[in-house]
Amino acid sequence: MELNEILSKVDHTLLGVDSTWEEIKTICDDAVKYQTASVCIPAAFVKKAAEYIRQEANEQKVAPVKVCTVIGFPNGYSTTAAKCFEAEEAIQNGAEEIDMVIHVGALKAGDYDAVLKDIKSVKTACGDKVLKVIIETCLLTDEEKIKMCEIVNESGADFIKTSTGFSKGGATKEDVALFAKYIKAPVKIKAAGGISSLEDAEDFIKLGADRLGTSRIVKIVKNM
Repeated sequence: MELNEILSKVDHTLLGVDSTWEEIKTICDDAVKYQTASVCIPAAFVKKAAEYIRQEANEQKVAPVKVCTVIGFPNGYSTTAAKCFEAEEAIQNGAEEIDMVIHVGALKAGDYDAVLKDIKSVKTACGDKVLKVIIETCLLTDEEKIKMCEIVNESGADFIKTSTGFSKGGATKEDVALFAKYIKAPVKIKAAGGISSLEDAEDFIKLGADRLGTSRIVKIVKNM
């Protein structure tokens, strides 16, 4: 698989609680240089990053990289109204993609209608922007993962995403294979958390992932 193809599927990510603007600016520079799918950053940096990326892309005469941010992150138990507000504000500030976390407790309690309503409401708030739904696979049984595939299929969201990267585990190849079996087009798959090599990235893409949430792939490429 060509390196450019892998990079074009990477959401170049920095979500640490101690992230600084200088660090965010660096990943924006890298994303523009290597033409990743997006930068995935905390909402507080979205406006500044969107403006910075437009300027840098214009100067370098390349396509501007999309800005992605996370809402209800990382625990997912914010109210739906709060998630919608976060999404709307982020989009006003220049975000083109939103990664939301489901309310895992509601799923585990069998309150599937509440989970579906939560996602649908955020999708409405996103309008024509991309919505990715983080289900935190490391906390779920296979039955719950399959149920979430069904819910995301029905919700109008654009992606199902494995993980926040802030819980007990990240993406596994088994989970992406399971998604590929139960997710229906046009919904796509994002694997995130623990993708640590080009071989990993290629394996996840071959299994059906259309996006990869990772900071390591670009770091590897920079050191090649």
